[in-house]
Amino acid sequence: MAFLELDVLNNDNKAILGIDLGTTNSMVALFRDGRPQVLALEGWADARIPSALFFDEDGTVAVGREARAKAVDEPGASMLSIKRFMGCGLADCENDLSNVPFKASESENGVVAFDIRGRRFTPQQLSARILKHIWDVASDALLEPAPLRAVITVPAYFDDAQRQATRDAARIAGLDVARIVNEPTAASLAYGLDRKKEGTVAVYDLGGGTFDVSILTIEEGVFRVLATAGNTHLGGDDLDRVLVGLALNEIAEQLDEGVKRDPAFLQGVRLAAERTKIELSQKPSAELAVVAPQLGLNWRREVTRPQFEELAQPWIDRTLDACRQALLDAKLKTKDIDEVVLVGGSTRIPAVRLQVESFFGRKPKSELNPDEIVALGAAVQGHVLAGGTREVLLLDVTPLSLGIETVGGAVAKVIQRNSAIPLQATEGFTTYAENQTGIDFHVVQGEREMAKDCRTLGRFKLIGIPPMAAGMAKVAVHFSIDANGILTVTAVENSTSTKASIEVQPMHGLTDDEVEVMLEESFAHARSDFDESRLVNLKVEISTMVRATEKNLHFVADQLDRETRDEIQDAVTAAKKAREGQDFAATQAARDGLEQATLPLAALLMDSVAKAALAGKKLDSF
Repeated sequence: MAFLELDVLNNDNKAILGIDLGTTNSMVALFRDGRPQVLALEGWADARIPSALFFDEDGTVAVGREARAKAVDEPGASMLSIKRFMGCGLADCENDLSNVPFKASESENGVVAFDIRGRRFTPQQLSARILKHIWDVASDALLEPAPLRAVITVPAYFDDAQRQATRDAARIAGLDVARIVNEPTAASLAYGLDRKKEGTVAVYDLGGGTFDVSILTIEEGVFRVLATAGNTHLGGDDLDRVLVGLALNEIAEQLDEGVKRDPAFLQGVRLAAERTKIELSQKPSAELAVVAPQLGLNWRREVTRPQFEELAQPWIDRTLDACRQALLDAKLKTKDIDEVVLVGGSTRIPAVRLQVESFFGRKPKSELNPDEIVALGAAVQGHVLAGGTREVLLLDVTPLSLGIETVGGAVAKVIQRNSAIPLQATEGFTTYAENQTGIDFHVVQGEREMAKDCRTLGRFKLIGIPPMAAGMAKVAVHFSIDANGILTVTAVENSTSTKASIEVQPMHGLTDDEVEVMLEESFAHARSDFDESRLVNLKVEISTMVRATEKNLHFVADQLDRETRDEIQDAVTAAKKAREGQDFAATQAARDGLEQATLPLAALLMDSVAKAALAGKKLDSF
């Protein structure tokens, strides 16, 4: 029987993971050996974990790299860019739904859900599967169970509903969120900018699905965010779509209207566009291809970098408009900025880098991998929270104003955007009608003056107000935002101290009961999920072994006897066959059989490497 060590009194001295839960790719890091390090499995070319899910007909769900690979062949069974739906209702993500190959609906409390292979999944549940896979990768990389506490990053422009959705996803995955940190702040930590004596930094963060820019000042390890601006629906996905639009315009006559609206087909075109976009960051031109044999379609054309940049320019302009707004809110000019930091994979696009440099008048810092920098910074913050020695204090801001709807539908703003958090603020309200004994509070977030134009965060009711003339009751409404950006609202009637409060449950959020049900489901399926994960990892290992065997066999085939060669070929065939099945024991046996059969091959390869290394050497040279 296995035993778990529970430390419910003090877990601060335990290591804390840093997780960048991204739209296109995610990353995990841990502070160890005196520095933050990304965690990846041996043999991976990079540490990116695709934020992708693939739903097979037999009910199994692949996550990460395997899911991304399968999505290319079967886009109609894959789910990508889940982050765009976190904390959103159907109306919020209408444009993004056209690229999802599954039917979407909305629960009573406004949570989007997708009907996939006969089951209903919320974005929180789907993100939880990705987070669980991230934890599995970290555990495999560490060769031991990874910490269950984590610092998770979110875009600076994520609102309360999106932050709550991220916390819910982590909870469903079995993770304890030590802190929610804004991505630009984490990026600054990774660059070690906290070690500068003083300075003003602009962090330009263009990821797969979100963009934000933050202006920070740093003094003796204290980070103070002066302003943030951005868009949670602007990123690399949108740059993919400009190429999708190019392709669809040119092949429109070859497609009927049903195909043009088919989400599975559109997802396939989008994946092709993404490949072209990535290639254009390294080459002056690239091929954009849309191949659909079932439709008799084999369309290809060359796209040059200038052509792509012209199509992408309106989106790049929107990011620079946000930079202007952030500087204006911070009451600074570009000449006041000491450093510019690039974050997010989409900042690899040459036009983005050139225009950011032109806008700020200085070359941006890009020494670190833009995909890794946020996870590395989260690991630094995790180290600090776990009792590390670095003296770092993060003073972030709330990206949008918060307020209460008043009579007539106007908004009384209690907290202004770009206010430093954590913070508390109180505003006085009163009754509108004679002998009114209760008040319904509607908490909203946004910059518009009317509640209908802002985002609803939650509603609650204060009852028990003594009947009195209109305007006589005095009610204090207290807003409190913690370091994670999570909002609590309390209302108190002064004469009786009647009180009501909520930790704002967003209208597009899960209730505690729903989260508990999802947790119970995750526990009930823990064994099957574990077995599924083991099988997926085993298949990946077999694929690596098969590729290495087939690649190297012909180099030394003439040095092996026929019987050994036949055994290796038989083992390779058996491994490939087992890789296509779902029987773990049979797959493990095939993997072990391949390892045993290839021992003579491995010995020959090692011998040839040793001989090559020693060639021309004399005994006295050692």
